[in-house]
Amino acid sequence: MPKLPKFRPSPIGIDLMPIIKFLKLQASGGIVLMATALIALVWANSAWADSYNHLWEKEVAITVGGHGLSMHLLHWINDALMAIFFFVVGLEIKREIRVGELSTMSKASLPIMAALGGMLVPAFIYILINMNGEGMRGWGIPMATDIAFALGVLALLGKRVPLSLKIFLTALAIIDDIGAVLVIAMFYTAELHTGGLVAMAVITLILFAMNRIGVRNPIGYLIPAVCLWFAVHESGLHATIAGVIVAFMVPARAVIDSKIFLDSSRELLDDFEKLGVSDKVEVATEKQLGVIHSLHMYMEYLESPLQRLEHAHHYAVTFLIVPIFALANAGVVIDLRADFLTHGITLGVFLGLLVGKQLGIFLFSWLAVRFGISKKPDDVSWLQIYGVGWLAGIGFTMSLFVTGLAFEDPLFIKMSKVGILFASLLAGLIGYLILYYTLKKQKEASP
Repeated sequence: MPKLPKFRPSPIGIDLMPIIKFLKLQASGGIVLMATALIALVWANSAWADSYNHLWEKEVAITVGGHGLSMHLLHWINDALMAIFFFVVGLEIKREIRVGELSTMSKASLPIMAALGGMLVPAFIYILINMNGEGMRGWGIPMATDIAFALGVLALLGKRVPLSLKIFLTALAIIDDIGAVLVIAMFYTAELHTGGLVAMAVITLILFAMNRIGVRNPIGYLIPAVCLWFAVHESGLHATIAGVIVAFMVPARAVIDSKIFLDSSRELLDDFEKLGVSDKVEVATEKQLGVIHSLHMYMEYLESPLQRLEHAHHYAVTFLIVPIFALANAGVVIDLRADFLTHGITLGVFLGLLVGKQLGIFLFSWLAVRFGISKKPDDVSWLQIYGVGWLAGIGFTMSLFVTGLAFEDPLFIKMSKVGILFASLLAGLIGYLILYYTLKKQKEASP
């Protein structure tokens, strides 16, 4: 076997490697999500539409020791499976706050202001259209951004997209997720039950204590996490909030620092070298295995449980859980009647996402830079930020999720979904065209 060349990434490459990996994963996940949503849409409007509806209405029960919970398959997906999605969202938020794009105000100020505008303006437009109407409860639907879809569209533009623009969109969408979690917890809560709230508080304290005493094995958090999900479900709050709470209780600090890791690993590599080095592939001796296992242990000590869990669940969430959610929720019968399309709910969601998002993000970003609150990246133009504002109008996953919380009437849900689908499609297309044009001009202008 030929000797592999030594590779030493640049310091910049090292710093940005987790971000680049995250962006690639989200972008490819967005493409899978697009395909799944299309399948659901075609299925729901085909001759087999009845089979689509009957599938998600099937009753599924989980029983342990004579006690259990029975819900429709759709509710298991939206309440239980999506709790894992929110768990990963919570891990991403915590990581970004600790060491990422939200760790300092200088980094976070521009996406925070952009996200704030991207939440307030769409909600205002929706409320304006549905003032005192029966659809008022849906004001939170157009506030959301689907990070996977948005980055998936951005990925179609290739390597011409500046990394700082991708990071801006990612940070904006993560802050948007924080807003969505708060809106769900505060405004889309059913009747509260004292017993469930007390149990939720006790389990949260247990998880906090586990964090403080240094429980690092992720399996140790599994049983309390399941118990917390059930307690939140029984409390009247939406059960997915449990995922965010557990994520914030997972330790984010490594056992050892990088200096200890470097010193210890160098000593172990010296010990390994003393045991004899061969250019032939052979079975390691017991002593060599001991050194290898010790190196592996130090590598685990340098990786925090938060990072380990985020990495372990990202693929399942991106390529399994979110596509299943899309398959179950994106299937809506397209109704093109004038009274349906011009209803306040349909128009509020549609215009909130399509007009409110891009207007709010661009306006608040410009004001933040104009008044010295934030600084625009040098390699990003205002037109590109405007294009990203359009991409943020792809609400999809989170918007569909909030729809299920906001409305019970099937007709209202259908109206909201139609508004989401049409707005997301147009926002993605217009955002793509704006960015394609600006990036092409930028490339032509560069020497």
